[in-house]
Amino acid sequence: MTTIFIVDDSATMLMSLKATLETAGFKVETASDGEQALARVKGGLKPDLIITDINMPRMDGITLIREVRKLLRFTPILTLTTESQQAKRDEAKKLGASGWMVKPVGGADLVKVIRQVLPGS
Repeated sequence: MTTIFIVDDSATMLMSLKATLETAGFKVETASDGEQALARVKGGLKPDLIITDINMPRMDGITLIREVRKLLRFTPILTLTTESQQAKRDEAKKLGASGWMVKPVGGADLVKVIRQVLPGS
């Protein structure tokens, strides 16, 4: 089963995304900020895909992408954020983000993007 790791400081967003993705047949793991997410990855979590917010307390998504890339070189990382600045988008891409989605994203659209990033999931 495909495991998707969602990192977002909004509990509502985590619950909503988790419900949508579990309904679509994915296994979902969650973390409420970059620090917690990085600790989970360092602890052995190897998701098939990471979806992260950019603006979070303690460790933002840009830093998380940079740190996770040192551990999981080929795992796709999507950003899902209200942030639409081109500079942030370019930085995330340079650090290894696979894609950028601006909130809100509908459930069907999100699942479609995931299936494009993870063919066969």
